[in-house]
Amino acid sequence: MAESVHPLKLVSLLLQYPTEELRAAALEVAGLELRPARGRQAEELRRFCEWYARTPAGELQRLYVDAFDFSKQCSLHLTYHVHGDRRQRGMALLRLKGAYRAAGFEPPGTELPDFLPLICEFAALAPTPAGTGLLEEHRVAIELVRAGLGREGSPYAPLLDVVIASLGRLSAAKLARVRRLAAEGPPYEEVGLEPFAPPEVMPVDDPAAGQPLVGGGEAR
Repeated sequence: MAESVHPLKLVSLLLQYPTEELRAAALEVAGLELRPARGRQAEELRRFCEWYARTPAGELQRLYVDAFDFSKQCSLHLTYHVHGDRRQRGMALLRLKGAYRAAGFEPPGTELPDFLPLICEFAALAPTPAGTGLLEEHRVAIELVRAGLGREGSPYAPLLDVVIASLGRLSAAKLARVRRLAAEGPPYEEVGLEPFAPPEVMPVDDPAAGQPLVGGGEAR
């Protein structure tokens, strides 16, 4: 029987900055069973992995930076899309850290807890409904990133389709919010110059920190 990998675990790896190691992992997907997969999730992922594995690492890195670093509309830090850099974003980040810990996972100290690859890995590893519930909680932001990648014709757009396929139907209220934020952009803080997140949720470059239970790792 073929080894299996959760589609969202694979997405969490492919949405990180490309490396030769990730290209090698993408080559192995052909021999893996993707489950549980809904609808066209497995087909979309296999097609993407074929493209990813045959594209030179330098080109992948350029496309990644173009998609996610040069456009705030496609930022993978999800709370930015609904809170901007207001103080409310700091509270949202703290709630995310609490959700990880409540499910028995320690978020890494090198990345903000709203990083989409991190949430996707949590969704793949955490018991239902905690994992997918966290994705659904950030559905509006995910839809905005998906729409932005689609408008730009980014090759990374299918990965957001895979994430959305793991969720239920988009509610009318969330659809309305997506449309409003797409038209107006994220809110901004009109007064005060405080940082958007308190120190306890900011990433730290501490080589002595323990390895996270969420984020990174092999594809299988």
